Amino acid sequence: MRKITGYLLLAGLIFLTASCKSNFEKIRTSGDQEAILKAAFDYYEKGQYQRSQSLFDLVLNTLKGDPRAEKAYFYYAYTHYHLKQYLLAAYYFKNFSNTFVNSEFREEAAFMSAYSNYQLSPTFRLDQTSTVTAIEEFQLFVNLFPNSKRVDECNKLIDELRRKLEQKAFSEGELYFNLRQYQSAVISFDNLLRDYPESPDVERVSYLIAKASYLLSENSVVEKKEERYNETIKRANDFLEKYNSGKYVKEIKQIRKDAEDAVKAVKKRLKTT
Repeated sequence: MRKITGYLLLAGLIFLTASCKSNFEKIRTSGDQEAILKAAFDYYEKGQYQRSQSLFDLVLNTLKGDPRAEKAYFYYAYTHYHLKQYLLAAYYFKNFSNTFVNSEFREEAAFMSAYSNYQLSPTFRLDQTSTVTAIEEFQLFVNLFPNSKRVDECNKLIDELRRKLEQKAFSEGELYFNLRQYQSAVISFDNLLRDYPESPDVERVSYLIAKASYLLSENSVVEKKEERYNETIKRANDFLEKYNSGKYVKEIKQIRKDAEDAVKAVKKRLKTT
């Protein structure tokens, strides 16, 4: 008896699933634009975003001039977001914002365009194109809607994304340093300080610049040693003016002294030749 009951339940479930699927397919293949559009909205409200998106695909191009087009395009963009198709979501939200400039949904669409790019932003070790795009989109949102309740959230997300770019820049400079490409390390770290002067890594970056400068001097040809040791001394002085205490001070003072001694030695050698 239990087996029969189980079979009946399974059969009922299969029938119900097949029925639901057939209803969807019936609407999808009906050619009835009104029925398809209504079903697209209904499926969206039920959270069945894949089906909703499939139906919107069939009718969006027929809605030009239709007062329902605005909501349909907005929901269509959201179906991509809910399905984690963030690249397409960003595209459709941005397109909506630029097309329906008087829409009540425009502000949300502009934010979601930026937020979709935020979702695409990868770990700092990878390419940061989406991160840069998200920052630009959030900044554009703030400029367009300065009184929006989302402005504070945008600014926080911009700070988060900029921190990721800082980490990317730091890892690149550190990589050059570890590969003993000291000149490239100095340039990379200088760019980091220029672009992110308030970075929490500023002290360590300044330390690495002085150390990389010294190691570059040590590995330079004789003709460039004096100039580069003098640059090291300048870098060390710059560090010590800003940080007169901390774990790097002792080493930086030693680097400065070694660089000063090296300059004297180079000058003495040049006089005897």
